[in-house]
Amino acid sequence: MAMNRIQFQAGLSLPAFLAQFGTDEQCADALEASRWPQGFSCPGCGNANYYLLKVGKHKTFQCKCCRLQTSLIAGTLFQGTHLALSIWFLAIYLISQAKTGLSALDLKRQLGVSYPTAWLIQQKLMQAMVERDAKYTLCGNVQADDAYLGGELAGGKAGRGSENKVPFVAAISLGAEGRPLYIKMALVPGFTRKAVFDWASADLAPGCIVTSDGLGCFAGVTDAGCQHRAIVADGRKPKELPEFNWINTVLGNLKTSLGGAYHAFDFAKYGTRYLGAFVYRFNRRFHLEALPLRLFVAAATTRPRPARWLRQAEESC
Repeated sequence: MAMNRIQFQAGLSLPAFLAQFGTDEQCADALEASRWPQGFSCPGCGNANYYLLKVGKHKTFQCKCCRLQTSLIAGTLFQGTHLALSIWFLAIYLISQAKTGLSALDLKRQLGVSYPTAWLIQQKLMQAMVERDAKYTLCGNVQADDAYLGGELAGGKAGRGSENKVPFVAAISLGAEGRPLYIKMALVPGFTRKAVFDWASADLAPGCIVTSDGLGCFAGVTDAGCQHRAIVADGRKPKELPEFNWINTVLGNLKTSLGGAYHAFDFAKYGTRYLGAFVYRFNRRFHLEALPLRLFVAAATTRPRPARWLRQAEESC
């Protein structure tokens, strides 16, 4: 059997990571380079000349032109943190390298922080993943399927009427050889044509060919400018059809990932982030070594997300 080149990637070892980002100074230099690749630029007036001030734990830049002071972490996902940047970088490494995800409890133990702090770090980084992948859409040939987070409650309704089931749409784009390229997953209010239209408008490129199992709501992709190819099971279950092999494989991997890493979470409130973290890692599965740096850049370019916003999950779920 041929060696799976994805599974046997060298990745970025912990010693190699610590050699690059083991100190706060190294992390600060990396953050500065990520925020201002061409050198410091004042967010107020755009001037490049500055004074470097010693204020608190992090660098503070004062513009020589307008005198505006800008902290190194201001305007990023790290804004307001009291943790050392090296702790954040280690969290980014651990979360990005965990194939099946990393729970807040495991993160707490490995970082040596409190559980609320670990949960907040995890949620912020997952939010960065969601926002980064929101910039991209699927194109070409796409397999799509309806799915649920959660299961039946004891004594509750079964099937689609279960109170504990949260609906979402999963889709995967395929290359010319029929191999998977990228995936998208998104919570939806229900499996209606309007909900699928809203999802397709955000996650699919117009003109792509969407293959589904014929569930009526997927006709909504045509309203978003996509083509729709419905394959009826003819008495067989959709998972038994070869046309849905890849989307079923991905959904199976998702189930394994969530079940193995997390004890429980609020599916309706935080489901977008947990799905987003899975999607983010899958879409960069060929670049395991570069994944921590990519996630760091995503965090550095994501707006501040305070704890109250994350707990409300108003804009992200």
